[in-house]
Amino acid sequence: MSFSAQPPFSSSTATTTLEPSVATSLSTIHQDILQTHILTRLDGLSLFSAACTSTELYSLASHRDLWTNICYSTWPSTDTPRIREIISRLPNGSRSFFSESFPLTTGLRANPQRNHDYLSELISAVDIHYRNKPIFSKVVETETSSAWFLCSPFRIDMLDPKDTCRTPIPNSGTEETCHDLAGDLSLSWILIDPTRLRSMNLSSHKPVSVQRHWLSGEVHARFATVLAAGERGSASESVQCGIVVTCGGGAQGGEMDVRGVSLQVEDLDGVFLDGEGSLGIFSAGFEGKKGMSGRREVEGRRRWIWRGSVMQRHKECHMPVSLVVDSRGNASLLSSMKGAQKRRKVMEIISTASEGDARSPPFLQISPPQFTYLTWKHDEVASL
Repeated sequence: MSFSAQPPFSSSTATTTLEPSVATSLSTIHQDILQTHILTRLDGLSLFSAACTSTELYSLASHRDLWTNICYSTWPSTDTPRIREIISRLPNGSRSFFSESFPLTTGLRANPQRNHDYLSELISAVDIHYRNKPIFSKVVETETSSAWFLCSPFRIDMLDPKDTCRTPIPNSGTEETCHDLAGDLSLSWILIDPTRLRSMNLSSHKPVSVQRHWLSGEVHARFATVLAAGERGSASESVQCGIVVTCGGGAQGGEMDVRGVSLQVEDLDGVFLDGEGSLGIFSAGFEGKKGMSGRREVEGRRRWIWRGSVMQRHKECHMPVSLVVDSRGNASLLSSMKGAQKRRKVMEIISTASEGDARSPPFLQISPPQFTYLTWKHDEVASL
């Protein structure tokens, strides 16, 4: 790469050339200066970009010590014996780990499968930063092969119920705290499969929502990764790996503690998946597509909002709708969205409940004083 300019046209074309004392090239800069004073100032994404500009920079940017320092500075939790041992077994060490753990997991290559015998253990490396300074780092190992884990609702807690972590986060006692945390708090949750040396990041980097609990006064910051997991229209069409950071304590004007950091997996019905179902999601996620169409926090929130719209559509399509037909053949639709009280009144006037197919004409031929009461999913009624 040269900073001197050559005339692109004929010699008669007017050109401007740099003075010899100013013109220089990358090759004239000593490699030690590049490696110790320039490349060390770059973050991971900038270093990847620099490596794509020339073969010389690619060689320098591939140095293991550079990527080791970047991983330690980005995620202090990786500077632990277990994580260091896993990274050392990767083909390109810390560079491979960064390329797998930094980007968002954007999708799955196939529908989640139940064949995940190789996932006998999961390792969670979690780091929380406040105003770009680390305030919480911890590694937790989770055994996943027991029958209790596979059948119970999946949940990983980074803190025991009685443990807390002191932070410099001020407690104003108002909604201003929530507003500030939405921009100042960031989180990384790296899930690692130590058997097959795979990893992925389950966090949206920035909170998708921050709310204060109306009773306890605790602040809940939610992070999420949304994965398209199952068939369209099913409850597993879109699953959410939701992370909740709970902050509380401290008098007004004081500093809050981190009281909880937890991970759960939720489907479109709002049901938390069990251990076996979650392992199926993770197994496919490790092999899934990774990348970003923009900044991590922007892309993460965009996908979280998209999931909300999908969840609303899913609920509407599965909302029970009641069809009531009187003796004269007059039919009316009553949705449970109108309230349980109205539903009870309808039940009171129904003397006989029977089942049948509304698509069949004989179904409407009812002798008085009978009423017929049926319930379908909303999408089934819409097709009548």
